[in-house]
This record gives sequence, C-alpha cells and structure tokens, in this order.
Amino acid sequence: MIGLLQRVCEASVTVAQETVARIGPGLLVFLAVERGDDPAQCRRMMARIADYRIFPDAAGRMNRSLRDCGGELLLVPQFTLAADTRKGNRPSFTPAAPPAEGERLFHECVAQARALGVAVQTGRFGAHMQVALVNDGPVTIHLRVAPDETR
Repeated sequence: MIGLLQRVCEASVTVAQETVARIGPGLLVFLAVERGDDPAQCRRMMARIADYRIFPDAAGRMNRSLRDCGGELLLVPQFTLAADTRKGNRPSFTPAAPPAEGERLFHECVAQARALGVAVQTGRFGAHMQVALVNDGPVTIHLRVAPDETR
C-alpha cells in the first residue's frame, strides 16, 4: 500500500463540478492499494498517517502528528501511484489491486482512520476527480506499508 502525504492548509475534491470533499489544515493523502494488500496494511497505514510527525511544534520542528494537532484527513484513491515505470514510455498498472479489491480496501482504510478518531473526508473511488490543494511547507512524503511490516 502506498500513500503520498501532503501537509496542506486546505484541500478539496471536485467531481463533475460538485465539491465532494473539503478540509482545512491537515493531510491530503493519495492512496494506492496494491495486489496482495489486506486489512492489516490498512490498519498499519492509517496508524502511521495519524501518528506521522510532520506538523510543526512551537519551535517549528516537525514533531507533531495529525492527531496531535487535530488536523483533518482527505483520502483520495489513486491507483496510478502503484504504476510500474521501470521500462518503456507507458506505465504498467499491473501492481495495482483490481478495482473491486482496491475499492474494498480503500473503504477499510477510511474506517480504520475514523476508528483512530481522525476526521476524514474522501474522494470518490473510480471517479474522474479534480484535486485542489495549498501545500504547507511544502511537505510531501512517500509512505509505503509492505505486507511484512504488518506482522
């Protein structure tokens, strides 16, 4: 499972000219489910996202987590993060989970984040989305949870 975390001042998702999600300060996370992922990765990924210390403390150091600062989370499904780009001029999406499995685990991630007490908004799985954000910092982190990290 792959997450691309962006610390934001605000972010939103629009589908067919309708805003379907909007957050203030917090994290925008593009999330890719890969073949072989399971609910254990969802739990680990959401725990890491909720507790990842990338928000500034009083001294300006990245020492506070999303939960520490009460920030919001915008989760956006994005299978293209799982692209295999090792050869050629066109990405292969074979590493991404099949759509039904990806959607099921995306919703499991949403449930896990909510169980951790995180305020969550989401993009729409399978929709063509426009994502707007004001990146804070900028801070962008690539986070991966492999199956062996969940044991």
